[in-house]
This record gives sequence, C-alpha cells and structure tokens, in this order.
Amino acid sequence: MARFSLVPDARAIRRARLAPLWLVEFARAAVSGKRPTYAATSLELTRNAAVKVLLGARPVFWSRLLPTRPNTLLGWGRQFSGRRVAAVQDGDIQPLILEDGFLRSTRRRDFPMSFVLDDRGIYYDAQSQSRLFRLIPESLSDADAARARNIMARWRVLGLTKYNDAPDPDIPLDTDFVLVIDQVRGDLSIRYGQADEVSFQTMLDAALCENPSMKVFVKIHPDSRSDPRKRHFSITELSRNPRIRVIAQHCHVPTLIKASKRVYVVTSQVGFEGLIHGKPVHTFGMPFYAGWGLTTDALPKPDGRGKASLEQLTHAALVAYPRYVDPVAMQVCDAEHAIAHIGLQRRKRHELPPQVAAMGFSRWKRPFIKSFLQGSEVTFAKAAKLDRQMAKTHAVAVWGSAPVPAGFEDAQVLRIEDGFLRSSGLGAELVRPLSLVVDDIGIYYDATQPSRLERILDTQTFDKDQLNRAAELRQRLIQLDVTKYNLGAETWERPGTHDRVLLVVGQVETDASIRLGSPEIKTNIGLLRRVREENPDAYIVYKPHPDVLAGLRKHGKGENASVEFADEVLTSRVSIGRLLSRVDEVHTMTSLMGFEALIRGMRVVCHGLPFYAGWGLTEDRLPCARRSKQLSIDAVVYGALISYPRYFHYEGNCFIEPERAVEHLAIWSTNGPTARNWRRKVLRAAIAIWLKLKGSTR
Repeated sequence: MARFSLVPDARAIRRARLAPLWLVEFARAAVSGKRPTYAATSLELTRNAAVKVLLGARPVFWSRLLPTRPNTLLGWGRQFSGRRVAAVQDGDIQPLILEDGFLRSTRRRDFPMSFVLDDRGIYYDAQSQSRLFRLIPESLSDADAARARNIMARWRVLGLTKYNDAPDPDIPLDTDFVLVIDQVRGDLSIRYGQADEVSFQTMLDAALCENPSMKVFVKIHPDSRSDPRKRHFSITELSRNPRIRVIAQHCHVPTLIKASKRVYVVTSQVGFEGLIHGKPVHTFGMPFYAGWGLTTDALPKPDGRGKASLEQLTHAALVAYPRYVDPVAMQVCDAEHAIAHIGLQRRKRHELPPQVAAMGFSRWKRPFIKSFLQGSEVTFAKAAKLDRQMAKTHAVAVWGSAPVPAGFEDAQVLRIEDGFLRSSGLGAELVRPLSLVVDDIGIYYDATQPSRLERILDTQTFDKDQLNRAAELRQRLIQLDVTKYNLGAETWERPGTHDRVLLVVGQVETDASIRLGSPEIKTNIGLLRRVREENPDAYIVYKPHPDVLAGLRKHGKGENASVEFADEVLTSRVSIGRLLSRVDEVHTMTSLMGFEALIRGMRVVCHGLPFYAGWGLTEDRLPCARRSKQLSIDAVVYGALISYPRYFHYEGNCFIEPERAVEHLAIWSTNGPTARNWRRKVLRAAIAIWLKLKGSTR
C-alpha cells in the first residue's frame, strides 16, 4: 500500500493554479467511484492530446495532496514527475514512464508525433531495466529486418532527425571533417548515461588526436546558442584552434552527418542517426545504442548488453519501442506513416525562399497564406509601404497575375493562386482553401509565358509508381465525385431525344485566365455562339459559373441571351461528376471543368489555352509551341494534383498529401453550402448586395 503524505504538494498547487481543469477530472473520477485507469503526476500529461490518443483515455491528475489509486501511474522521464512515479511503492499500481520518441515532430512547438512508453525504466538511463534494452537483442524475422532496412533508407533519403525544421547549414562541406556533438549542460541523458562535463573534453581531445589530417566540426546545441552557460565548450577557446570549426547556427544536423567521416558523441541521439547513415560512431557516455558492438565506446558496456545488428537496433528504437500519433486523424499510426508525414513537412517548409514579402493580400487571406508558406518568414504589407531594401533579401509574393510593384522587378516572384482541389464552397464566400499553388516561374492560367506547372509537365519523366499513384488518385476523385469547389448534390438527366449532348462551361469573364489564356473567344456568349454554329444539331447545355449563379459575380456581356444558343441553361447546383457522366463532350475557354472532364475520360474541346491543353489529350483550337510533348492523363494528373500544389490541414497545422485532401473534401462536401451557418449566409447576401450597388466584378 502506498504511503501518502498529508503535507500539501506545493509544486502541484502552483501548477493547478495554471490549469484548474485537473480538479474537474479528479472530481469525475471520485464521483464515479471507479478506480481510474490512468493518472499522471504531471499536469502537462493530463492535457496532452497525443497522450490521450495513445492511452485511449485522458489521465486524471495525481497528487499527494489529493491522492487516487489508478491502475497505471504516468510520469515524464527522469524529471520530477517521473521520479514521483518511481517513489510510489504500491504493487497494485503499474508505473509508466513517458518520453519523446526519436522522431518527434517538425518543430519543437508542433504536435508530438511519437512517444516512448516504458514500464521498466527509460532508454537514456543506462542503469535502468528499460524495455528498449530488452527489445534490441531480440531476433528479427526476415520481414522485420527488411522493414528496418526500408525505414533506414527512407530516414536517409528524407534526412530526418528528432526535430526537423532547421535549414541546411550555409557553410561549405567539401572538406574532410569529423563531427563532434555538444549537448546542453545538465541534460539528464548525460548524467544517466554515465557521463559528465569532463566527458565532452575527452571526446574533443580524442577527435583531434585520432584524426590528425581532418578538420573537426563542433556542433553547438541549438538550445545553448544564446546562453554560453548551457555549453560544454567555449566558442572563443575552440576558435583558437585552426583545425576546429564551430557550428553555432541553427542548422539541420543530418546534412552534417552525411558529409562527415566520423561522428563523436557523448550520449546524443545524433550518434544513433550517424549509425543509420553508415558513419563510424564514437561514444563517450553510454547511450542506448552503445555497447552493442556497433559503436566505438570509451566506457565499458553495462551488464546485459551484447551483440546486435543495426537492423535489430533500428527496429527496436523506431518500430517496437515508440508509439506514433497522426496529428490529422488523431489516431495511432505506424513508423512509416510518421516518417512520411514529417518528411513531407520538411520538404514543403524548405521549398520556398526563407524570407517572403507578401504584397496586396487582404486581411482575410493573410492567415491562410501564412499557413501555406510555413517555413518562410512572411511579411505582409502594401507595396507602397515596403522597404525597397527588402527586394535584395526577400522573394515577393503576389496573388495570381497581379503586377509586381516598382522596385521589385529583380526580386524572385512567387505567384499564389487557388489549387485545383480547393474547398467545399466558393472562395468568393470567404471559404478557406485546402490547396494553393505557389509558382516561381509564372502562373498556370497565363498561357502567354511558361509556368512551374508547364515546366513540370514538359520536363519531368513520370515513372511507373508515380503514374500508378496518379491513376489511383484519379479513380478516387471519380468515386467520391470530388471537384474544385464541391458545391452541388443535385442530379441531372440527359435528354433522351438527342444523340449528342454538349456541355458548354461558363466562366467569370473578368478572370485573368480568359484575358491571358483565351485570345480569340473572350465571352461566354461568344463561346456558346461558336459551339452552336459548329454543332447545329447537338443538344447544348450551358452551365454558368457558380460565382455568377450565387450572385457573387456579374453576368458576362450578353450572357442573358444564352437561351438563344443553348437548349438548356443550368441554374441549380448540379453535381459536376453526375453532369459530366451524362454528356458527350465539354467545350470551354479555359475552365478547370475541362480538366475534370478529362479525369473522367471525356472528350474536351479547348477554345483557349488552359494548362491541360497542348499535351495531346484535348481538341485544341489554338496552338502552343512550347507544348509539344504527348502526355497521358495520369501524367497530367500527377503534375497538376501532386507535384504542383500544396495542401494544408488547418486543424493539424500541417501539410497533407492530395490523397488525404480528397478524403477531407468528400466529407466536407456533405456539409457544404446548403448547410452553411447563418453567418455565412449573411455574408453571401451582403457580398451580393455590395456587388449590385457598386457594379463591381470583384
């Protein structure tokens, strides 16, 4: 039976003032009369959403002031809360120690994707009976060994580490060097890893002595950059040695590991990552990966450690020991999923310039623009208020084809637009986009010049796996009836009296896509007239643009006369997928609906030059000399829906893949415009009235 002190726990009381919610949880457990499954000695653990997902229940708070007897008591590592768990002497309470996993997140403040849960100790305590130490020497099946090798390969390719937001080092790495890793002074892994402050000087001396012909790069821990007291080395003293290069900048360590010849550590996780990258690793403490015959160790190995392969170590440390949580689905996931997710975050965060000056964006757009440009430092301003010196250091972001302000002509320009799988609802109704494109060459609807999408389609060689992925994505779009806006659910029936039914797609005539992509036909009525002249006996269905139907944009010039050329004008929100499945061909100037028709295997006639024209898939009325390559529909799908856009999940505050975006759009479309709340309906009415009063087209 545990012995509880009646003396108030001062630390618990201070924390309770910050988070009194634990009293509610405690009261619930007390009123129910049931023994709680989990309790935690740390308030942070009771509030952690990832911990709740992993355990399947939210732990109540445990304190000596208000004790309870849970089945399992949780604490954090060898910190105060973890030591409190170890101090509870009750054989009927199962202790459980939590710590961050070895692949935690993109940034430190991001949702933690991995934890280790240890009922025997903790991995960085060399004298404990940590569960990891029992997992490492376990024999692996052929499948598990292959899985470990695949994980290591992906880890190397993606350049992963515990935190993954730092930029690559901006120093030359073309010289032979060994890498020495400093740690934060007082880090618990040092003391519990049988090391001390002297170990770091011993490590540096060994690196210099054992590699007389090489440079020694000393990486300072990022947490100690601004506080010399947290370092084990004096940067001033290190700089006096011409063989030593101090790296104090916040930079991505895997890049240094790859370029190094050897890695020297005390107990840092970087040593484990060095093994994954195939580097000789020298340890001067006793981290979890030392003592298994894989490293050169300055200390004798503890009892119980023998021989293990790198596959065994990797499988134990990245598969068997930790548990992972998907921040989007809020469900437990496997290591491969976590690796892919964080790899995506790192890739997207470092695709764009580090500093971006965003010009001319409305206050409504700014929050989601900042989300999509995560990884870059974004400054919003009007062009007239921007410092012209920024043109030398910043890229310039503008919406669509907006002109670049004077003085920034030589700066890198990023043109931002809605993606092709945007939302459930219209942008004109201020519905946030799920996808955007960021183009550093042009913009996809401007046929007068190249764009990043055109460059992708023209130069990229799509392999079998990419084409298969695109084909699966395309089939999923058809199956779920997902389009750009996902507005309609009403059906439409094909007339039984005509052999040929043509769909003519209306657009907002002031759109830049018509001005820059349709030099001959520039109006909806002009398109209708041409289609009727060329197809006098066909049944023509005309679909106005949804912004026009919603009253958020003006009708085009002469568009009211559409009934003179069309047999039917659609005024209801028909499901695009159902509509396309019931017509024979689609005629458009530059509308995205032509691409959506191609995805569904339809014949498309382009009277302008949209991005999907000129690749041998459409009947084109205008030539484009830049586009001479013949592409399959799956190649265009891969370029337009996978390579080109960015997809963002706001609740998870992270980038997602297009496949996941499609699933979300399918779900959200069931709660689409007809289910908008009263604020959205009032907003739409206000926009329509404002446009009518002002005679505006925007």
